[in-house]
Amino acid sequence: MNQSPAIKALILDMDGVLWKNYTPIVDLPAIFDRLREHGLGVVLATNNATRTPEWYLERLTQFGVRLQPWQVLNSAETTAEVLARRFSVGTPVYVVGEQGLQQALQRHDFVFDGERAQAVVVGLDKQVTYEKIKIASHLIRQGAAFIGTNPDRTFPTPRALLPGAGAILAAIEAASGVAPEIIGKPSPAMYRLALERLGTQPEETLAVGDRLETDILGGQQAGCRTALVLSGVTSRAEAEAWQPQPDWIASDLAALLDEVLRETGDGRRETEAGRQ
Repeated sequence: MNQSPAIKALILDMDGVLWKNYTPIVDLPAIFDRLREHGLGVVLATNNATRTPEWYLERLTQFGVRLQPWQVLNSAETTAEVLARRFSVGTPVYVVGEQGLQQALQRHDFVFDGERAQAVVVGLDKQVTYEKIKIASHLIRQGAAFIGTNPDRTFPTPRALLPGAGAILAAIEAASGVAPEIIGKPSPAMYRLALERLGTQPEETLAVGDRLETDILGGQQAGCRTALVLSGVTSRAEAEAWQPQPDWIASDLAALLDEVLRETGDGRRETEAGRQ
């Protein structure tokens, strides 16, 4: 029986893995120090398209963790990167989304135009209006590409589940008669972009998350090895019933790291992970 290759890098979801309601779940400085000590590359990847990478970097700094900008990836940045490879510089787009998505598209030189848009890009928008849905659906019926940052129909808050990007996508799909192309998890696009940044192969990279239908499915579709942590929304029974099962199931990120290092050894390698 062939031994699996050592894990050289991790792609970590954030909410439910690093923190819950922005309260750390584990000792984050100790976790990231340990990753560095063992030569493990890391990229953080989340479906949240409302924040900017800079916002996450600042939040991590408050928790005692310092990362480089290339190590933070969300569905807004992934969507902008994917579209930049598909469309020419200066392509007009129509956006239903918040600051994180708008800034990501601007950084990739897209221009916002509600009349000539070649793509309608939709994420969570807490200020969504009938007018925005009307414009988006009209553009899509006229032939604009319909792009969704992520399919999450709800997102958790301390008080209740609230409507997510998927709820807005559903309204526009109903009005336009066209289903969106999803860029965020469980699409493998975010994982593939993370792999590019890490400089690792899927089989030596571990995708870690707390949601089976997004984190684990997306990692599996990208060919990564996967780990489900029980510190978020998924129970052990649900994880064990998932097919194919994640490679690891652990109580939290600290326990997972213990298991991974014990089973696969040190991920240290000669070349530095990442780019930039």
